[in-house]
Amino acid sequence: MSTASNKVLILFGPTAVGKTATVERLDADDRLPRRPVVVVSADSVQVYRGLDIGSAKPSTAERARIHHELIDILDPSEPFSVGDFVRLADGACESAAATGALPVLSGGTAYYVRAFLYGPPPAPPSDPAVRAAVQSELESRGPDALRAELARVDPDSAARIAPADLYRTARAIEVYRCSGRPLSSFTPHARPRTRWDSLVIGLDRPRAELYARIDARVDAMLSAGLHREVEALVAAGFGPNDPGMRAIGYAEFLDADSDEDAVRAAIQMHTRRYAKRQLTFMRGIPGVRWFDADDYEGVLGTTAAWLNEGITAP
Repeated sequence: MSTASNKVLILFGPTAVGKTATVERLDADDRLPRRPVVVVSADSVQVYRGLDIGSAKPSTAERARIHHELIDILDPSEPFSVGDFVRLADGACESAAATGALPVLSGGTAYYVRAFLYGPPPAPPSDPAVRAAVQSELESRGPDALRAELARVDPDSAARIAPADLYRTARAIEVYRCSGRPLSSFTPHARPRTRWDSLVIGLDRPRAELYARIDARVDAMLSAGLHREVEALVAAGFGPNDPGMRAIGYAEFLDADSDEDAVRAAIQMHTRRYAKRQLTFMRGIPGVRWFDADDYEGVLGTTAAWLNEGITAP
């Protein structure tokens, strides 16, 4: 049953598409039947303290205007699973709804969004000893050896997991060694959870325009001092084996042979490729209502109708 207390607006799209601007306009628009907005971040990097510039984390001023949840909750050395995300996102949405606010789950980590809608996939087995052994091999043999093993035993996961994402690479190897089954064989749930009445809105732009925005964002991050942010994190003891430091925008700096121009080019290239993977995954989620990112009136009208009449996404 749909009630005001179980409605969650889900707003997602690839990196740099314009999600933040849309959320801010919704929060300020008195035509929206339910306000204020509380953002529940669906971003796997913004959960980490200190990873601010490279994750395009909302500024202090932005967070003063709109309350955000699931930002700055972990140190970069701490793992964060999709199950952790769903559990915390449920709690954040409940708290926001209890105050009469509209929870808006917003971010670019599409795997989190799907898990929120359908529930986390069945948890594969975990063994601390196997996990430690895989981590030791990662350090001694290097990431290329583990990527080659993953491509051999679980090619579907190897195609889905970014080469720089060593945490998920190691996790997929761990699952295979524990269970004898590839991680990709653990089938996600097919039916949405009934806990929430969610309207799912996807934002997109023409590919050339999106890529130009990505490149400009990376330029702005570097101008804002991204290299100093990485230096501070390294000085604090964080390094390439920590989950947070494997993110795009941070991992590239940890290659000692790269100069600033090479780092810039690598971040831009990796981010463009990530955006392409994001869109591919997002378009596989049923029931999404897609809008051009500049079509704010379309987003507002659909959201207002859903809030007023209880319509749900098809």
